[in-house]
Amino acid sequence: MMNYMPRFIGALAIAGLAASASAADLPRMPAKAPAYAPVPAYSWAGFYLGINAGGGWGSSRWNSPVFPTGSFDVSGAMVGGTVGYNWQVNRWVLGLEGDVDWTDISGSTTSLVCPLGCRTSNSWLATVRGRIGYSFDQFLPYITGGLAVGDVRARVPGLLSVSDTQAGWTLGGGVEVALTRNWSAKAEYLYVDLGRLNCGLGCSLLGAPGTVDFTSHVARGGVNYRF
Repeated sequence: MMNYMPRFIGALAIAGLAASASAADLPRMPAKAPAYAPVPAYSWAGFYLGINAGGGWGSSRWNSPVFPTGSFDVSGAMVGGTVGYNWQVNRWVLGLEGDVDWTDISGSTTSLVCPLGCRTSNSWLATVRGRIGYSFDQFLPYITGGLAVGDVRARVPGLLSVSDTQAGWTLGGGVEVALTRNWSAKAEYLYVDLGRLNCGLGCSLLGAPGTVDFTSHVARGGVNYRF
């Protein structure tokens, strides 16, 4: 019996080696692919703060029953802050946005009845607007419109100056692009009509009561931070 034990152990060892070799020759099962996890769509919903800067150009007119100036150009720079909130329903983005900008939009004209120059200026502009946009993930084109409020000043150097806060309307559109989860950049255009400044004899031309019209086109860019 003792003589057969080494042979039995040797046979087991050979069988084990043969089984290992056979297992090595078997084809390996492919690794299971990881489950697909779609990237969630970008959400525009929520509160945001921002800054903006740009410029405006447009026209003004001093109206008088006797001697109107005719339309003349105004232009200048602007910079300010923005605050807003968005609601998103599927791809539609509905928002409310407000901003206040310091502006230096002005211009003047000279004529026979205004030899020293009739000058109109706008020193600040604020808007409160609704926004409607359609989201292409991180790309959001939109239209916007609402209330515009600003200071309009009519002045003849050395003679008279009249100013008042005017309320009007604005309409425009733009596009906003998400840079990261929290940061976005935008470019927009607004048409602004601040109505007619009734300045009576304060901006009269040869004694006739007058009014001053002021309209502008605004082009600006901005950066927003979303919370």
